[in-house]
Amino acid sequence: MKYTEEHEWLLVEGDIVTVGITAHAAEQLGDVVFVELPEVGTTVSKDDEIVVIESVKAASDILAPLDGEIVEVNEAIADNPALVNDDPEGEAWFFRIKPSDMSPMDDYMDEAEYKDFIG
Repeated sequence: MKYTEEHEWLLVEGDIVTVGITAHAAEQLGDVVFVELPEVGTTVSKDDEIVVIESVKAASDILAPLDGEIVEVNEAIADNPALVNDDPEGEAWFFRIKPSDMSPMDDYMDEAEYKDFIG
């Protein structure tokens, strides 16, 4: 897994990257009450705001970590936003993207670097 400074985790499986938020981010947000996901087939550019998360504390956005096309979204979290708090680094992934270029993945943190970052 790789991690962004925006507290997203990225899991590469073949030519697809699954994106979610870290347990640290979920904890900072508090109870998540609403998630708005992008549409499958949407083409995004790195740093586009593509997911809206609302919690009892704040609203925030998830940014596209790479240029590419959204190939799948996790409807389960739209139907039950509390999943984000229950299993942020597992069942509560947000979307899967097919990047047009994988090379930016090299710029993201590994787990040890992320732990230092949030330390």
